[in-house]
Amino acid sequence: MAPHNPAGHPGDSSPELRFPAALTRARSRRQMSMRALAKAMGFDPSYVSHVEASRYPASADFVRKAEQVLAAEGQLWNAWQAENPAAPPQTVASRGTTGLIVELDHADLRYDGTRYHAAMRRTIVNTGPAPVTRYLIRISVDRHPGNVEASNQLYRSNPLTFDELNLTATCDGEPMDWQPKLDRDSFKEIWLRFGNEHGRFPLYPGQRATLDYAYTVGDDKWGHWFQRAVRLPTLALSVKLAFPTDLSAAVWGSETSTTAEAVTLHAPITHHVDADKGEDVFEWATGDPPLNSRYRLEWRFRGRTDDTGADSDQAPDLRLASDRMKAAGIVQQGDPILTQPAELFDLPAEADRARDLIDMLLAAMQRVREHHVFGKGMGLAAPQIGIGRAAALVQPPGDDANPLVLLNPTIVVSSPDTDEQYEGCLSFFDVRGLVPRPRRIEVEHTALDGSTTITIFTDALARLVGHEIDHLNGHLYLDLMRPNVHPIPVETYKGTGHAWRYQ
Repeated sequence: MAPHNPAGHPGDSSPELRFPAALTRARSRRQMSMRALAKAMGFDPSYVSHVEASRYPASADFVRKAEQVLAAEGQLWNAWQAENPAAPPQTVASRGTTGLIVELDHADLRYDGTRYHAAMRRTIVNTGPAPVTRYLIRISVDRHPGNVEASNQLYRSNPLTFDELNLTATCDGEPMDWQPKLDRDSFKEIWLRFGNEHGRFPLYPGQRATLDYAYTVGDDKWGHWFQRAVRLPTLALSVKLAFPTDLSAAVWGSETSTTAEAVTLHAPITHHVDADKGEDVFEWATGDPPLNSRYRLEWRFRGRTDDTGADSDQAPDLRLASDRMKAAGIVQQGDPILTQPAELFDLPAEADRARDLIDMLLAAMQRVREHHVFGKGMGLAAPQIGIGRAAALVQPPGDDANPLVLLNPTIVVSSPDTDEQYEGCLSFFDVRGLVPRPRRIEVEHTALDGSTTITIFTDALARLVGHEIDHLNGHLYLDLMRPNVHPIPVETYKGTGHAWRYQ
């Protein structure tokens, strides 16, 4: 039942934006009953019922706890504050989040004509119950966005190395040790450790610290783009780009969230000239960015006749979804390779070739994720990057989950229990199709050493894995849709950025 909306309620004349309605929507998205929500928050169930029905006003403490339990990314607090303009603005303490919070995320990227120098600053607060001993950072480069063959060839023969990055990091001025987590040809994940040779300095609950780290990359490996991804609750985000004035840089940007396709930046990019340094300076900032949103700045140098960057002031991310996937190097529907069964690997004899292909898939997957937020997880099969071999990657939901590697996968058992959900495919990403699939599958696949394993996948992972195995068998999800059921335009699909739901 929709919550009661008394006339003349202060702060907001729109029922859709009021706190009770926002609470109901957030609870429904999490598939929580009022009783379950009340238990998780430590409130009486009748109180939650009265708040949703607008019979009782919500207290600030109630809103903070609801934010935390429902992971509402500030939406509940903002709705409540609209009705209570005298309430204090949202701060770290009012985010209702336990764990690390980023108060300020600032990136400073300077180009000297041959190398890019990145200096990053994060002011973080530990609002969780345990000490923090490390902080994860990511460095991703792509000299040829949209040209998968050129990128693969470049980084296979000349990979990005830690030595050339010359990474340095400090915590409140104290040097930090660092440790690689993932080392790929064009993508690195690195743990910054709260410690060095002189001792450890964990960030304890309630403490705040400023992290500074910097690295350099030559323009032979860095393309004309820079992206910021919001992976932790963040209060403020800003970027500064500086280019030599004689290059006459043009800069634009786009943003993507878990609830929307890519659009042009809502906040403008400002520009001024620093005559003393001979630089064009471009700055952009936003407040309270949604969790898992991505902000991409791109540029071209009009003063450089041999520039190989973008050839238009129109951001590629504003094109059709399928065009963005094509720009990321994904083979599109109509290419014969998508209808041909992939060739199996002879393992372990072809282990090196399989490893190379896995690296190529990881690089392509990283490029794709720069263009879109995948709330349901994602997958990528070798034919989709133009290679007809039996290899695929499946990325479970969540940025921290490691991709699953599938070599020579075959479904050996499918459960009779099926369900029907909307799927997307990177090879025709402008639409979404309602596809029936088994909720449980058993998949036999091969390791690099030639041994075989049977892995059981259920629900969302069963759907993701089944989709990729279909690609390796030369099928698209269109082949599985019921008669007279047709794909719908992605613009009308309402599930972007959200997980599939299962009873």
